[in-house]
Amino acid sequence: ADVKSSFPVSFDFAVSIFEKELQFWSSMKLSAVDPVKALLTGFVILIMSSSTGAKAFSVANLNYVSPPASDAAAQITNPVKYPRDLYPEIEPYEEGMLDVGDGHQLAYDVSGNPNGIPAIFLHGGPGAGVSPRVRRFFDPAIYNIVIFDQRGSGKSIPNASDDLEKSLVENTTPKLVEDIDKLRRHLKIDRWGLVLGGSWGSTLALAYAETYPEDVESLLLRGVFLFGPDEVDYLFCNGGTYGQNPQAWETYCQYIQDTSQDWDREQKNLLGAYWERLQSKDPSVREAAASAFVGYELSISKAYIDPAVIEEYLGTPSILIPFAVMEVHYMLNAGFMRRGQLLDCVDRIKHLKVAICHGRADYVCQPQAAWRLHQALKKVGCKYVDLEFVSGAGHSDSEPGLVDAMVRASDKLAIELAKMRTK
Repeated sequence: ADVKSSFPVSFDFAVSIFEKELQFWSSMKLSAVDPVKALLTGFVILIMSSSTGAKAFSVANLNYVSPPASDAAAQITNPVKYPRDLYPEIEPYEEGMLDVGDGHQLAYDVSGNPNGIPAIFLHGGPGAGVSPRVRRFFDPAIYNIVIFDQRGSGKSIPNASDDLEKSLVENTTPKLVEDIDKLRRHLKIDRWGLVLGGSWGSTLALAYAETYPEDVESLLLRGVFLFGPDEVDYLFCNGGTYGQNPQAWETYCQYIQDTSQDWDREQKNLLGAYWERLQSKDPSVREAAASAFVGYELSISKAYIDPAVIEEYLGTPSILIPFAVMEVHYMLNAGFMRRGQLLDCVDRIKHLKVAICHGRADYVCQPQAAWRLHQALKKVGCKYVDLEFVSGAGHSDSEPGLVDAMVRASDKLAIELAKMRTK
């Protein structure tokens, strides 16, 4: 009795969604076409209801070309005018800290429609933390939007930049999966209508759905990462990215070489070498290692690289340290999952609706991971699996093409979920 319904669609509810859509868009100062799009969305739903020598990392080492004038830059970053953009900014109606045990408290907030489709966003990294921006992938008049920082990151306590040792206590994939379910129960949500995850977030979304298949109705995955050894080796160990960005790869290696007492040994285990430095008692060594590691990944994450964005990350320890520490921690431990686990268990989620968006120029998570998942789901009989490869887009969810694809997918899934409730 204390569990909220998972968006049952009645005619009255559809009318309320339609009205909320009108109210929301009427309050925004937008072009005339935007309310029309919103009305169409609502109308469809209504119809369906009838240092120690450590060298500090510098972005300059990557020899970036200076950004061009603003007009030219806009053409480079967004050569195509995509039809969909993020929804307008919104504020949460609920914020809190959830004690999940093991000394961890998770920061979360809820926004959008309190009676709408329950949706949760799972951030990447691991350790990257969540941004208020991600609320905008969901229509706030239709979705009840939950975002949170995973263990050790963002506003959750402890943050790795404040207490490295405690942030790593019981910080594993199975524990994060349980955290998501504890948050669901804490918010009195029957089941998630939509779980959205990108990069590591896609890994965690799959792990959660395969553990709790009856508590999820749909998945939206961006930049799929299955945690196969080939994926980890390509990105961090054997120079797989050298072919796409040789400067970035050589800078990633050069930091270890410049700070190494035994380069012959450490070049064979670059992740282990980074881990040693990230565990240093010297804060300057930790920060230098984190800057080199995170700077490398960010520099290959977009088709157009803005050095200012990288500098912002590197200048914020509460983002920088968790991003590096958690990512290396998980990479060295194979994601705390059995090899091949996520693909082996897709039969558990064959009843879900699954949308996949992946940049064709993604140098962080290669497109074949998305294809493998798509084929595996098809093989086990998944009736709704939609894969879109986005031309010209890299890895980041700020790529215009990926924004367009993800917003369209979340809108389409809202309609599909409403259909399910009218049967």
